[in-house]
Amino acid sequence: MSDSTDDAAHLIAQLLAVRTLPRRHPLAQRAMLDIDFRAEVERRLAASGLRLLANPFAEHLAVALTFDAEQAVFGQDTHWINNNFGLAKDGIALLVLLWALIILPKRERQWSRQSQETQDQPDMFGAAKPLSTATDNARGISEATLRADYASAAGGWTRISMNLGILSRLGFIERRNKIIYEGALLDLAFDYEQLAPRIINGALGDLLAGKTAATEPALVKVGAGETAMSSPQSTDALVKAAADALNLSDD
Repeated sequence: MSDSTDDAAHLIAQLLAVRTLPRRHPLAQRAMLDIDFRAEVERRLAASGLRLLANPFAEHLAVALTFDAEQAVFGQDTHWINNNFGLAKDGIALLVLLWALIILPKRERQWSRQSQETQDQPDMFGAAKPLSTATDNARGISEATLRADYASAAGGWTRISMNLGILSRLGFIERRNKIIYEGALLDLAFDYEQLAPRIINGALGDLLAGKTAATEPALVKVGAGETAMSSPQSTDALVKAAADALNLSDD
């Protein structure tokens, strides 16, 4: 057995055991730089119905279900389940809102900086590092702001606070000194290519409410992947759509 194969197994085992790894981890860095090693990791994951998440905008790596394997996991019952974390609908809606409030402004800064850096000097090793900085990740949202602006739409602060605790334990967010920061999974939480057009087109409320159950995708997976695309058209519009979705209540 080659060292490459052994290291591939070690990387996969760590991703499955701890859910995410920072890009600075030696094996994570190798997966970003070594084409053969990356191919071996992806081959091994694919054999188990999994895929590697290496979002160029995120500070961490994770794994998710392949699209072919989703039916076996999310479509077992008579209806399509929308997450594998046990989140209620208002928990998902809050996750979307936080993604919009924290990740989308960060993404706009990343796109702006990437455009400027590309004009200044191409980076031949850019794939090895995320398109973000510590300053990006340090920007969060205060719990006081969340409470003042969205508590009434989400059924009260008690419910929001409970869901914040759940999202924190799952690794989507971090809470420090009454500020909500991006967690390891938040920038990996959604399939951008699939979800962004639905949000931009104003379909988020119907999607989360289950009104499009026949075509509803699994919004949250093992750490569902995001595909790099063009910059979001309007952060304000996406945040509003997520806030509107908070009017959901559990059945």
